[in-house]
Parts: sequence; C-alpha cells; structure tokens
Amino acid sequence: MELKKLKELEDELEELKELEELEKLDKFFEKFEKLEILEEEEEEEESELEEEEEELELEEELEEELEVELEEKLKELEEEKLEEAELEEEFERELEEKELEELKKLEELKKFEEFEELE
Repeated sequence: MELKKLKELEDELEELKELEELEKLDKFFEKFEKLEILEEEEEEEESELEEEEEELELEEELEEELEVELEEKLKELEEEKLEEAELEEEFERELEEKELEELKKLEELKKFEEFEELE
C-alpha cells in the first residue's frame, strides 16, 4: 500500500514538474510574443520616422526651390525698377529739352514781335 502511495506521489510529483515546465514554456512564449509585438511596434515607428524624414527632405527641397524663385523674382523686380527709373529720367530729360525748346521759341517769338513793333 505504501508503495502504491509512493508511486502516486511520484506520479503527482512528475505531473507537477510537467506542469511547472509547461508554465515555464507558457511564460517563455508570452515573453516571446511580447518581444515580437515590441519589434513590430519598433518597425512601425522606424517606418513612420523614415516617412517623416522623407517629408522633411521634400519640404526642405521645396523651401530651397521657393527661395531660389523668390531671389529670381526679386532680381527681376530690381531690374524692372532700374529700367523704370531710367525711363523716368529719360522722359524727364526729354520733357526738359522740349520745355527749353518751347522757351527758345517763345523768346524768338518775343524778339520777332519786338522787332516788328520797332519797324
């Protein structure tokens, strides 16, 4: 009878050991699954970071292009202002020349009228 009990106890002990091993395996698989989940999350984060970096690079390229365009437009505006200033100066010179010519004509006309009055 004691042998039978001993055998039962040994069987129970064996079962407990098996259960313990199973629990250890379960814990291991749980940790493994958690690790896999963490790795997936890390990959997702890396992917998102890469996308953000690409977006930033594109934004920087666009900013550079816009800066170049702005500089070109500013140069064009400066050139247009210079041309406009030159045209204004030329117009003013021509206007002054015409005014001088008109004054000369008026003086000649006055002289002619004075000369006619004298005659």
